[in-house]
Amino acid sequence: MDSYRKAKPRRKALSRPGTEKASEERREDRHTDARRKLHREDSNRVVGTGTPRREDSHAAAEKENICSYAKKCGGCDYQGVPYKLQLRKKDAHIRYLLKGTVRRIHPIIGMETPLHYRCKVHAVFSHDRKGNPISGIYEKNSHVIVPMDSCMIEDEVCDRIIVSIRSLLKSFKIRTFDEDTGYGLLRHVLVRKGYATGEYLVVLVVADPIFPSRNNFVKALRKEHPEITSIVLNINDKSTSMVLGERNITLYGPGFIKDELCGHRFRISPNSFYQVNPAQTEILYRMAIRYAHLTGKEEVLDAYCGTGTIGIIASDQAGHVTGVELNREAVKDAISNARTEQLKNIDFICADAGEYLNQLTKAAEAEETEGGFSGRKAGRRRDSGVRLPDVIIMDPPRSGSTPQFIRAAAFSGAKRIVYISCGPESLARDLELFEELGYAAEEAQPVDLFPFTYHVETVVLLTRK
Repeated sequence: MDSYRKAKPRRKALSRPGTEKASEERREDRHTDARRKLHREDSNRVVGTGTPRREDSHAAAEKENICSYAKKCGGCDYQGVPYKLQLRKKDAHIRYLLKGTVRRIHPIIGMETPLHYRCKVHAVFSHDRKGNPISGIYEKNSHVIVPMDSCMIEDEVCDRIIVSIRSLLKSFKIRTFDEDTGYGLLRHVLVRKGYATGEYLVVLVVADPIFPSRNNFVKALRKEHPEITSIVLNINDKSTSMVLGERNITLYGPGFIKDELCGHRFRISPNSFYQVNPAQTEILYRMAIRYAHLTGKEEVLDAYCGTGTIGIIASDQAGHVTGVELNREAVKDAISNARTEQLKNIDFICADAGEYLNQLTKAAEAEETEGGFSGRKAGRRRDSGVRLPDVIIMDPPRSGSTPQFIRAAAFSGAKRIVYISCGPESLARDLELFEELGYAAEEAQPVDLFPFTYHVETVVLLTRK
């Protein structure tokens, strides 16, 4: 069998546990254009006021298209906009959305050098009319590939590795995948970097597990890039818009890399969620732990915990941490990370965060029936192991949390809730519901994890009124 095997035909996708988060994000993307229009209107106001603002002539004069791919790519919303002006626009947008809801909003924290910050780089592979391999990204709102060798926001070594892979394809007679016909082998390449460790993971996404001359290919690639510490073959034989398949075959190294964040070491597998900008993530997470006001005695719930990064960092200052995540693979990575760190005060559970918190509250209520339990007493510990959280740290997807989880969080009686948001619009919506349920948003800290894009992360402290 050769590298021209056809992928399996398209089938109707079925909903399964662990896919809800991705589905929510896809639904949210349909409203992106409308939000961006609102963002453009809002960001023309002076920070902290409702008055219109004109861009100063100096900022306007600085505008230039730095990236040669900007017009076709569309990945950078603020291409050609000076970084200081980008921060002002994001700060103004956050203040416009959260004004009247959050008592104190701190100025946005930007990057010192907002270039080449992405430690996770993805390239689509295909071929031109002459059959020559090409790699790049999809043009905005299409499946037309924009061929490119480098990007101003991507790690430069990751970009060079992708170019090297493309140059090796012809000599190894490896054909790129054709979406229209379903024939070909190589579909995507994903390169991940450990920001603190300097380790590199290469993921070759293919339509068939039979990769010709795989050992020689690995040797040739590592000869050009000895910094690569692991190479994995990911099998995606379905007609789908998802980049990664469910099966991984390790070709070289351990099949993962490690990185350090806030004094802890984390394992990053091909399918793991890990923030693409670790430098700013450390600032974001340290602020979240600061807002939690941990003294070493608290019971902490880390909701939407992913691979356990925030919960593991919080465990240094908490009495006990429980991480809850619906994605089973992410929970496996979280457990592995905790074992590597030899942590004894943290557990991880594969479950829907809202359902878990509801069940936990009901169990505590059943224990306290004789004592007139009201669902408002956090931190209870009984022989049965029922532990209501004193502090909840939540990091939902861009679409935000759910009314079910928010109500469960409020009923649990947690003294403080730390909300880490990557979607300002959904954050504003969720904070309104928290306020109705008895929580006050005390302060917010925006952090720019994604320079040159509209996206911004914000951490908010909520306390019981």
